[in-house]
Amino acid sequence: MKALITGASSGIGLAMAKELEKQGYELILVARDKKKLNKIKKEFKTKVEILSYDLSSTFHCMKLYDKVKNEDIEILINNAGFGIFGKFEETNLNKEIDLIDTNIKAVHTLTKLFYKDFKEKNKGYILNVASSAAFLPGPLMSTYYASKAYVLRLTQALYEELRVDHSNVYLGCLCPGPVDTNFNTVAGVEFSVKPLSAEMVAKYTIKKMFQRKWVIIPGKLMKVTFYAEHLVPTKILIRFAYKIQKKKDK
Repeated sequence: MKALITGASSGIGLAMAKELEKQGYELILVARDKKKLNKIKKEFKTKVEILSYDLSSTFHCMKLYDKVKNEDIEILINNAGFGIFGKFEETNLNKEIDLIDTNIKAVHTLTKLFYKDFKEKNKGYILNVASSAAFLPGPLMSTYYASKAYVLRLTQALYEELRVDHSNVYLGCLCPGPVDTNFNTVAGVEFSVKPLSAEMVAKYTIKKMFQRKWVIIPGKLMKVTFYAEHLVPTKILIRFAYKIQKKKDK
């Protein structure tokens, strides 16, 4: 049994790798930072292959796929991604394009490539990591929120295609709230609510993935928030979201 995880050098990706190791999986860990990958490799007892690719490049996504396509991969976890905070006219365009390439294009590309292989074999798990940000617009983090909405809606649409085809392939989406990782450092924000631990999120997520849950939301607060959002007009939600985001400003 083998699992491939992108964005695996820290945070949720690393925590899910450790959780899958407990369940007997060999691992292929992918991230930009080769030094970090070499360092964390020592933390595992299972067989681990580390691959350094910048997945904001579609060319690198294809190279990654070509490298591993003949491996007997059972699980793909598309976890690589990052956020940017700030007013839309003030944020750096090049960083936003990099975000779109990583959060959307890489997820789309790898999902499509492995999806076709898994459907042909009629088995396999694909877990796309979005965020609770996918549930509503996010002023001051507009590009990030929009990117995660894409991941969620793509995953839900493909889930239905698989259901109609009576496929044994699983496709689900993780939508956590704040998690204690280096995400806020990269995005330049401070969380306004207490974050969950990456270990707790990973354990819960892997359990729900194997239970074939299509949208995975760790934590009671985020579950309540998700259902509450269906009862409140979008314009009011956006105003509330802006106030919450403003509190993150360092």
